[in-house]
Amino acid sequence: MSARLSSSKIETDFLVVGSGVAGLRAAIELSRAGRVLMLTKGHPLESNSMYAQGGVAVALSEEDDVGSHLTDTLKAGHGLCRREAVRVLVEEGPERIQELIAWGAKFDKIGKRFAFTREAAHSRSRILRARGDATGNEMVRALMSYAARQPRIQRLDRRFTVDLAVVDGRCCGAIVLNEMTGERTVLPASAVVLSTGGAGQVYARTTNPGNATGDGMAMALRAGALLMDMEFVQFHPTSLYLPSSPPFLLSEAIRGEGGQLRNIKGELFMHRYHPDGALAPRDVVSRAIWSEMAATRARHVYLDVTHLGAAFVKRRFPTIYATCLRYDIDMTEEWIPVSPSAHYMMGGVWTDVQGATTLPGLCAAGEVACSGVHGANRLASNSLLEGLVFGMRAAQSAVAHAGRFPGPVRMPHLEELEQGWPTDFDDPEKLRSSLRRLMWGKVGLVRSGDSLISASAQLVRWMRLLTKPFASRAALEVKNMVQVARCITDAALWRENSVGAHYRSDFPEPNRPGWRQHSQLLFTDGQTSGSAAKERALVLSPPAPVRGKPGKKKAGRS
Repeated sequence: MSARLSSSKIETDFLVVGSGVAGLRAAIELSRAGRVLMLTKGHPLESNSMYAQGGVAVALSEEDDVGSHLTDTLKAGHGLCRREAVRVLVEEGPERIQELIAWGAKFDKIGKRFAFTREAAHSRSRILRARGDATGNEMVRALMSYAARQPRIQRLDRRFTVDLAVVDGRCCGAIVLNEMTGERTVLPASAVVLSTGGAGQVYARTTNPGNATGDGMAMALRAGALLMDMEFVQFHPTSLYLPSSPPFLLSEAIRGEGGQLRNIKGELFMHRYHPDGALAPRDVVSRAIWSEMAATRARHVYLDVTHLGAAFVKRRFPTIYATCLRYDIDMTEEWIPVSPSAHYMMGGVWTDVQGATTLPGLCAAGEVACSGVHGANRLASNSLLEGLVFGMRAAQSAVAHAGRFPGPVRMPHLEELEQGWPTDFDDPEKLRSSLRRLMWGKVGLVRSGDSLISASAQLVRWMRLLTKPFASRAALEVKNMVQVARCITDAALWRENSVGAHYRSDFPEPNRPGWRQHSQLLFTDGQTSGSAAKERALVLSPPAPVRGKPGKKKAGRS
């Protein structure tokens, strides 16, 4: 198969890669300064944002305040949050939500007041919801509607971003695959905002949609940007467990409304693990479920809402109720089988509090980014708010630091790409499945040095098969998944303590020396032994200083 890169006939000032809450908010902000082109892999509605059920946390009620929201977020992050980023989130969050309401978002109300609810690890009822359990869907709807009315915003769907274009150490566009025609195009821009979401698909069990393959993290790493805290993968405690169906998220809000967890014997058990019971932080609940499954030799536990009343359950959780019915489970009359699943990446592409990465010309927001808001464990329902707040900030940073496109893009491997694409490796889906099972079994909810060393060795072997560019979206996704999986694994191997979502069975203590450091991952050019050819080697260097903005705190310490 052969193909050639073509120059784009589309002229734009800014590229936004991804179209969830963070990408849409960034595009709207960027459109005030110039022309914006949004790129979406696959269908525009296939994003993690669309599947966010529980709600959005924001201090808007009379009984709440931003100080309490800040305290709860820092506590959930187990001492590894960036306090300045959390402050930005909670202080600017109310304005971003009010703005979204003005643009047409409709959140649930009781009478004339918003219906705030509480979720695990929140000290106040501050969770706004929409249509019961479709908050992300409603926020995306409102943002898409508003963005569609902005004449400077153009969308291109079914466009897979293969790599970032870098010239003289600056990001100035992207190489994009048209999924329908196979054509590859160089799209120049004065700045790029990454908002590609997470990487849950590297695990066999995940609540994420099929396109959450870590593309943004992988391409940023290849382009020279810093990744941080990749060992912190949040596992949601309660996803539907049925052997014949994919995991389906059962919102934290169910337990917030009084849902209880029972083991396979029907026993309530959370009181044995935490004083807050079923409302303990997610990492505690997930490991408690894992322990109960091991102790009872079961593959799941149960989530019980039968005592809440059928009318309330149907009204409060209409999407979850309807989904369970499709699998012949009436949650108003029977317990729901659940088990943990990979849910959210706390780590990602390092950004400052303005959304700028360590690569000039590249900004990032949302789950692909590591803004420092979440630390070692994300507080429930902070992610949608983060997308709004830092989506706007990343756009402002992109405008402030936009460069001039210097002419024809010349990437290190561009000549090779222009000569034609090699045939894809056989059966990428088989490798994808093997990768997901490896990560679930050896780099999952409970890790150990032995399991991580074994996983890392296998990932290195797979990476050797993926050193050249590939033709199809399926193969390119697998390449990205393997690279991101290795980042997660090597960072987890480096962190020899247990904190937040990261648990090492061989190092269960939380406060070992140096635990407040943050893992850092960079690609650097190095010489292969006995060869003049250059390879890109993965380097894990937690103590190393990282280039940041003048006057800003260096990445690598909290």
